Amino acid sequence: MRTRFSLTGLLSLTALIGVSAQAAVWTLSPSESRVIFHYAYEDVPGQGEFRNVDATFDIDTANPAACNINVTIPIADIYVDTSEVKEYLLDVDMFNAAEFPTATFQASQCSLQSVNSFVADGQLTIRDKTHPISFPFTVDMEMHEGRPRFHLTSEVTVNRLDFEVGTGWWSDTVALPNEIRIEVDVYSGQ
Repeated sequence: MRTRFSLTGLLSLTALIGVSAQAAVWTLSPSESRVIFHYAYEDVPGQGEFRNVDATFDIDTANPAACNINVTIPIADIYVDTSEVKEYLLDVDMFNAAEFPTATFQASQCSLQSVNSFVADGQLTIRDKTHPISFPFTVDMEMHEGRPRFHLTSEVTVNRLDFEVGTGWWSDTVALPNEIRIEVDVYSGQ
């Protein structure tokens, strides 16, 4: 993800978190965070959740454009409301979780869009296929139990076939559209 803070936003961030102009590493709080994926099958909407996501956000307040964001998603921990759908998702023709147990997102630059809106341009890897992706997100800083944390929200669409999620019969985009909407609502602390 590319994120460049404005001077005003940077000063506010520094004041809020009470750190000098040095790097700050933020770690995702899994119990408070949700990464939801939305899909449709034969025009019936569905959703699932990527659980146990591991993510770090390393932001240097002296040089925020040089951010370092690393996200790892354990595919086997996908949650959907039926075991049959989960079996399909983990199968060799979809995520192939046995051979490709994780998906990752990595970015080392970020760009400011507005006071608290950013875009991170990075690399998304699923099933050993890596493609560039722009990840727009909004960050709000807050105090929680006497400690600073940020609340990151985002929505992005991923084309599953770019990553070969859906081979064989599942490559049909009439029954299962190519576009999968990902909704991110995560909290992170130092």
